[in-house]
Amino acid sequence: MSLLELDGVKVHFPIKKGIFVDRTVGHVYAVDGVSLKVEAGETYGLVGESGCGKTTLGRSVLRLVDITEGSVVLDGTDLAKLPGEEMRRFRRRLQMVFQDPLGSLNPRQNIESILSEGMVAHGIGKDQEERREKIKSILEKVGLPSNALARYPHEFSGGQRQRIGIARALVLEPDVIICDEPVSALDVSVQAQVINLLDELQEELGLTYVVIAHDLAVVRHISDTIGVMYLGSLVEEAQSDALYAEPKHPYTKALMSAVPVPDPEVEDKRERILLTGDLPSPANPPAGCRFHTRCPWAQAERCATERPELRDVGGGHRVACHFADEIAAGTLKRTAGEVVSATREGVDDNPTPDDSATPAVPQQAASPERETTPEQAEAGSEAQAEGKPEVAEAAAEGPEPAAEPAEPAEKSDSDGKAEKTEKADGAEADGAEKSDDAEPAPKADDAKPAESAEKAG
Repeated sequence: MSLLELDGVKVHFPIKKGIFVDRTVGHVYAVDGVSLKVEAGETYGLVGESGCGKTTLGRSVLRLVDITEGSVVLDGTDLAKLPGEEMRRFRRRLQMVFQDPLGSLNPRQNIESILSEGMVAHGIGKDQEERREKIKSILEKVGLPSNALARYPHEFSGGQRQRIGIARALVLEPDVIICDEPVSALDVSVQAQVINLLDELQEELGLTYVVIAHDLAVVRHISDTIGVMYLGSLVEEAQSDALYAEPKHPYTKALMSAVPVPDPEVEDKRERILLTGDLPSPANPPAGCRFHTRCPWAQAERCATERPELRDVGGGHRVACHFADEIAAGTLKRTAGEVVSATREGVDDNPTPDDSATPAVPQQAASPERETTPEQAEAGSEAQAEGKPEVAEAAAEGPEPAAEPAEPAEKSDSDGKAEKTEKADGAEADGAEKSDDAEPAPKADDAKPAESAEKAG
């Protein structure tokens, strides 16, 4: 028999409406029929997106929220049927590490008072000195100094406050610790320290964990068995390595495809499953399969009417899907959604060079010289007749820059200044011929409509 067993657990919150008399007009189906088993000494991970009922399920195990239906059996005792006083004494074997380390600690109590409060309530330790010595040993195990007993929660960092929460659970010597997002509010380096601490304490004290998280990498590192929840129900359960190697349920496939791979070659080749539609409301869940409104392989004639059971498909791998075998074999075609490359979602990290994607500005600067070669030749002949050999030579050499269209973009400011200097020197050398320069200018302007007409053509 397993240490902790959940059978058909349901937690429904009533929706009340009324001014003078409250009447129930509906329910929020936060947890709707979850069954699982946790063996002694192992870590069970619960994953799923926000709002799927993970935290509510964890609180229902400790009876922090009322169980609407089902049973929670811990070492042969059904916690759902225990009266209040017996459940209070039994809570010593069940403890919880909450998500917010600061909000779960009383800011008006020092650390010694916070940790000894539960010990006094359950009669652990003969006197305050014995309890203090045990608290010091627990603080040493979680990596906190003994002088922290007189300090208050606001004097510690986030990682240290989370260690205090773990120490508060350990002082009661529990059998099962439920960790609700134990590292979500911490930095990455502190997350690794807390996860390694939980592993060390499990090996040393033989603890059993139920880890609730949405970070798939954290759950994979710390968990032996993983359960995937969607909209209040368990859709897949398997060993950690088997679930990550070959997920069976379409929702699990979509979750796994969203996890980035640190290998660039694998990341470029992998595919992502894009789900369509929004997450349904737990107050009005869809009939049949809860995931059929977003499932890429949904079959309307069965998925919308019949709710799938969590069945074993081999090797202890349980899946709540009618067509799990067909999807794994590739015989069932997708009816919705899209499978895209991982690099197509945002900006491509490794864009391929495209020869056609040349800068537009240099092409526009070079194109008039190629298109107006006849006009330049005409202008050169007129300038030669008027005694201006420089303009004639520039017009005669008009087609030559066409072979290097990108050259104008690469010219520096010094080249532009040199050209202006040559033009100024030419103007000074001509001297009295400046009055005759007004005649080619209108002809050059007349050539602009022709150039624009050729560009439009």
